Amino acid sequence: MSIASKSERLQALMAEIQAISPVLRPEAEYLPFAVAALDERLAGGGLASAALHEFAGQTASMGDDAAASLFAAGIASRASTADILWIMASPDLFAPGLASAGIAADRLIQVEAGKDEDALAVMEEALRHGALAAVVCEVTRVGMTATRRLQLAAEEGGTTALLLRRWCKASDDPLSTPSSAVTRWRIGCAPSSPLPVAGVGRPRWQVSLMRQRGGDP
Repeated sequence: MSIASKSERLQALMAEIQAISPVLRPEAEYLPFAVAALDERLAGGGLASAALHEFAGQTASMGDDAAASLFAAGIASRASTADILWIMASPDLFAPGLASAGIAADRLIQVEAGKDEDALAVMEEALRHGALAAVVCEVTRVGMTATRRLQLAAEEGGTTALLLRRWCKASDDPLSTPSSAVTRWRIGCAPSSPLPVAGVGRPRWQVSLMRQRGGDP
């Protein structure tokens, strides 16, 4: 596909988003978790709203990968009441799981991008547009220059940027390379808390803040 054709597709996507969602800006500079164990550790008492944040599973397992996705989904759902754009490599989002994290189907716009570079291009354009509560993007490899562009786009559009870093293989840590993200997180599965009746308990996660700008990990 030519560069001109890709540009036309991006412009068409932005026009569709504009028709669905009015341009909104985050009301607060920081988005708290309302969980003291997290907010007390964050330099601003919460996540910077107009900024790039990265998430990866604790391991390459499917369970940890899903935990990282749900953690990011919970953040996106609370960023504002506007729609959420989710950019993915394949159409495998589980709607009931997203709903449990607060993302209703009528708030979700899905874009399938086969290549990392295409996904990152869509994410950057969507962030600059400023009409969305958050933009979530799934990628495997991304360089420092690309994350710097995403951070600048998030600041320009006043939009929360959530980058899900997928494992390529067990020995290839997705958070081992430098990044301009304001925070970087590892999310892993933990044993569910028991219920007073028979059944599967509520999910629990092991959350590690690996890096934050202006504060300690």
